[in-house]
Amino acid sequence: MRMLMKVQMDTQISNEAIKQGTLQKIMEKAMEAIRPEAAYFTTENGSRMAYVFFDLADSSHMPKTAEPFFMELGAKITYTPVMNREDLGKGLAAREAQG
Repeated sequence: MRMLMKVQMDTQISNEAIKQGTLQKIMEKAMEAIRPEAAYFTTENGSRMAYVFFDLADSSHMPKTAEPFFMELGAKITYTPVMNREDLGKGLAAREAQG
């Protein structure tokens, strides 16, 4: 299932990771494991934020995707199922077929 994982990084811990030069390494390692369709980085509510879109094949993979962010960045994680344009079209067509 296509998911959006929001990674809200702890400011103090991520500041330290930047100072130590490890933030980019943490992100690269996590992205290699997750293999996202897309990843975007910004701020939200005064915190560093990553939006990572990826395929979650099984819910048992949630710890594998989240733990690096929890353990290394003190992050808060949110998972949200999402659709792309093609998925939306399929869903609407299926609904219309139901009548």
